[in-house]
Amino acid sequence: MTRCMRRGCGKDYIVAENTDTSCTYHPGAPVFHEGLKSWSCCSTVNKPVLDFDEFMKIPGCAVGIHSDEKQSVPNNSKASAEVNLTKATPQPWPITLGTNAGSASSERHTAAVAAASTPIEPPQEEEDDLTAPVPSGTVCKRKGCGVSFVSENESRLGDGPGTVCTYHPAPPIFREGSKGYLCCKRRVLEFEEFLKIEGCTKGRHVFVPKLQSTQQLTEQFTDCRIDHYQTPREVHMSVFAKQVDKERSYISIEETQVHLDLYLLSQKRFKRTVNLFGPVLPQESSYKFYGTKVEVQLKKSDTRSWTLLERTSHSLGNFGLTFGVGGRTGTIGGKEIILDEQNSINRVL
Repeated sequence: MTRCMRRGCGKDYIVAENTDTSCTYHPGAPVFHEGLKSWSCCSTVNKPVLDFDEFMKIPGCAVGIHSDEKQSVPNNSKASAEVNLTKATPQPWPITLGTNAGSASSERHTAAVAAASTPIEPPQEEEDDLTAPVPSGTVCKRKGCGVSFVSENESRLGDGPGTVCTYHPAPPIFREGSKGYLCCKRRVLEFEEFLKIEGCTKGRHVFVPKLQSTQQLTEQFTDCRIDHYQTPREVHMSVFAKQVDKERSYISIEETQVHLDLYLLSQKRFKRTVNLFGPVLPQESSYKFYGTKVEVQLKKSDTRSWTLLERTSHSLGNFGLTFGVGGRTGTIGGKEIILDEQNSINRVL
């Protein structure tokens, strides 16, 4: 298998199965400024975060094919200026009042040496939950490892070479444009080179952290807003849920129902079955994950107008419904008014 080099993806893929929708990635560049981390291509959609692990989980905002070529940074975009902003930002140093320039410089040097020599307290390391099943292809959660799970015997049990994890136990550090880890000395300037820094510690892989397994037991169900609009042949449903974990989430489209089971941030989960107003063709329907929502495109079995997204047992009376921006229910996202055959005849009469 080949590993994709696009930023935000990094998955292994089979060349023969690589399609135009296989890869979800970031076409822009990473932006690190004053502790905040984001992507230049979707910073207005995906808000900047402080934690590096959360930054690495920000879903890609573009879809395309996997590629094993190094992704270049766009030169004619806002990304270049924003990335350079971090390099140009001076590191603040404490200055004592009443000292001259020479003593201030000496004090800055002393502070830098003291900070560099201060021992770093090792963080509490995660352990693998050996009782939890691991899907094939799951990547080790330790920083700097990147090894994918093959089987219990090869990746977890015994002392074979596949069970050895080479990783970074300490968090990453970004300062004055340089990038590295607190646990080792190597520093680089390019983000892609930072991702290639080899680990400095050896241990066991962590595919399913024990802490994560415990937190999953305390997950909270939440509600998400659902909007839709329709055309004579399709219904477009939008589920507004940010940063859905598409690896764990489940969506099933049936003739009269859509089943949604979405895993969100902060151990939240949205689960609902939508009983559709009319029948659809499951084999011609589809769905896509985005940074702030999930789009479900439903192909109608006929060209009838849907009065609502979900069917109801209450009588709604005898009235027609336009498609597009002319009404209030079932029109969100429409660009123009479209009438079905029956309403077109009534409008002429």
